[in-house]
Amino acid sequence: MNLTLQILLEEGTERLLEAGVDEASLDSRYLLFEAFHTDMTHFLMDRNRMLPEDDSTLKFISEYRSMLGKRSQRIPLQQITGGREFMGLEFYVNEHVLIPRQDTETLVELVLKDYKGKKPEILDMCTGSGCIAISLAKLGGFDRITAADISKEALKVAKRNAEKHLEEGRITLVESDLFASLEEGKRFDVIVSNPPYIPTKIIEGLQPEVRDHEPMLALDGKEDGLYFYRKLALESRSHMVPGGTVYFEIGYDQGEAVGSLLKDAGFGEVRVFQDAAGLDRVIRAVLH
Repeated sequence: MNLTLQILLEEGTERLLEAGVDEASLDSRYLLFEAFHTDMTHFLMDRNRMLPEDDSTLKFISEYRSMLGKRSQRIPLQQITGGREFMGLEFYVNEHVLIPRQDTETLVELVLKDYKGKKPEILDMCTGSGCIAISLAKLGGFDRITAADISKEALKVAKRNAEKHLEEGRITLVESDLFASLEEGKRFDVIVSNPPYIPTKIIEGLQPEVRDHEPMLALDGKEDGLYFYRKLALESRSHMVPGGTVYFEIGYDQGEAVGSLLKDAGFGEVRVFQDAAGLDRVIRAVLH
């Protein structure tokens, strides 16, 4: 066989480079570590050692090459490994949910800061994997959280993640087309959302990993990208207590437009916050 971990790593990097994968070396390393259940320390110790030809090693090699094949098809790394870290927590993901981005941590951190030591009633609209709602419950100690999504499959993922990180009953999952199926008369102190906000015409130009393998339902913000913000701004009002606060993730160039929608809907104290890269990422507003 005459294979070492280093040779396999180089094989994988070359294969991913040929497929046009960004960060081919990094991704091939992640997949190698995943397949061989190893880490950087052990890799550095063992990388030039000839691999044995036993059944378990052959299985690891086969698994690695299978994952390389998927990544070469531009299937996202996180869907292949089944996991993504967000707010220091590991979340299960698949093709039915948007892969959690570090940008979205800006929203979670802001709510945690604003409501530290309080017990707000929270609604996470368009919850997807549940990463926002679960992070707020886990890190903020909040235990009155409703997480809603139109997708049954997404809610299955959110349920799996909630069971991993939280005690039963900390989060209520609801299948709902925005506010349509929420409990009548229930009012929230906080509504958070990372809605679809990419204009339809922009989606075709996105990387294949996003365009072809993440759910269109979670990406497409219709013609101008503002469709869901219009609905959220108007419909949130009848589901909030006076003085309640909304926190929406936005695209880097949508702050002014979303801010106007919120003001027109009766919200005040509108403020846009930047992510770690200095780009507009979250808008906060208070219902007057």
